[in-house]
Formats: sequence, C-alpha cells, structure tokens
Amino acid sequence: MAETRTLADPARVVAIAESWLGTPYLHQASARGLGTDCLGLARGIWRDLHGAEPVAPPPYTRDWGESSGREVMCEAARSFLIEIPLGAAAPGALILFRMVASGPAKHCGILVPGPDDLLALIHARETTGVTREPFTLPWRRRAVAAFLFPG
Repeated sequence: MAETRTLADPARVVAIAESWLGTPYLHQASARGLGTDCLGLARGIWRDLHGAEPVAPPPYTRDWGESSGREVMCEAARSFLIEIPLGAAAPGALILFRMVASGPAKHCGILVPGPDDLLALIHARETTGVTREPFTLPWRRRAVAAFLFPG
C-alpha cells in the first residue's frame, strides 16, 4: 500500500514566509528578523510547522557555479518534503532554482499570491534580504523543482 502523507496548509506556509519579510541576508543563518539566506528561510518555515529540524545542513558555499555534479539541495528536499510537478506549484510551494545552467540548484523561495491573480516569490537575496517579488519569466525559467511541506 502506498504511503499517504498529509500536506501543510498552504495558507499557513505563506503566512510564515511573510513573517520573514524584511529579515536581513546572512549566509548560512536562519533567524527570523536577525539574518537568513534562502535555505534558512525554508528551514525556518519547517521549524514553525514541525519544531526541530530533522538534520542540520552541512556547510555550503554561495558559489552559483559550483560544479560538484551533486544536486545537494534537491536531494535534501526530496528527503523531507513532498515533490510535485513544477507546473502544479501554487502558493505555499517551495521552488528550487538553478541560477547557472550548468550548476546545481542553489536557490529557493516560497510561492505566494501576487497581484491580479499572479504569483509572487518570497526569498532571501544577498542584496535585499527577505523580499517578495513577482514570479516573472526569468525566475520561472530557472525553476527546476517544486515541493510541498508535509503536514
């Protein structure tokens, strides 16, 4: 019999992501209001939904052009989240991005409702911290995987 997993309420995931808006960027951090990077934002959402994180992430670089050949972020997401088709992603979904075509996925963000029934993205950027911006074609082109948080 196939395992059935419950999903976290997408509205709750969106509300948690919104509570991180304005948090400054800090590489490898995950402290709402103090400092975070994109992975730290996802980790913080996990903690608000489930409590303690199941594992501590290993040290990682900021290097978009990393060429190890491993999809570390995708592998970790598949271990703890529920993968869905990219085309089915809606508000509350965690989206992984490949910032360099030949590199691994090294960025992530949460889809949220945007203006006029469009989607927006909440994510942490080095230059702006945690912000919301339109989920535009350049972002959609870099998207490589979508996941939902378990309930």
